Amino acid sequence: MSEAETIETPDDSEKAPAGGEVAADGDGTGAPDRGKRRIAVLAVLAAVIYLSDLVTKIMAVEWLEHEPPVEILGEWLQLRVVRNGGAAFGIGEALTVVFTCIAAVVIVVIIRLSRKLYSTPWAVALGLLLGGALGNLTDRIMRAPGFLEGHVVDFVAPKHFAVFNIGDSAIVCGGILIVLLSFRGLDPDGTVHRD
Repeated sequence: MSEAETIETPDDSEKAPAGGEVAADGDGTGAPDRGKRRIAVLAVLAAVIYLSDLVTKIMAVEWLEHEPPVEILGEWLQLRVVRNGGAAFGIGEALTVVFTCIAAVVIVVIIRLSRKLYSTPWAVALGLLLGGALGNLTDRIMRAPGFLEGHVVDFVAPKHFAVFNIGDSAIVCGGILIVLLSFRGLDPDGTVHRD
């Protein structure tokens, strides 16, 4: 088995060398500033997803719960509130506390990973995951039936598919992007590996 070859990427000039020292460029700014920009992308995207998720869930509960479904594209796409105590597709409703803990661990891992983040695509992927996870974790903590056991509010209901929310969509999109980046060999630190 051959050792993976590291190929430079456009972000390589923005990364810290392996020894951890960062050389500043002529104007006194170096890789830490560029890394902070990637973290800013992650944080802003996560905040936008989180706030969108929160606001739309509040609106859905206020206007749609205990009401007939609102048809957007006939029966193919409706808005209706479903309280989900489990994971995707309502699986594992008896494991709500476990899913709450998993969401909390995912958030901690993303925050720790962001310290070595020098790739904009990874910043986008992790921002999507973080925003969606925070939105659903907020439901688990704040909503009935109680602390760590709250049911997530889902309200987008396509025909023949699970009911979901904005946070769920962001998590799925972030996960798909991470898979694509991994297949391309792009690491969060901006390096690309070819076997």
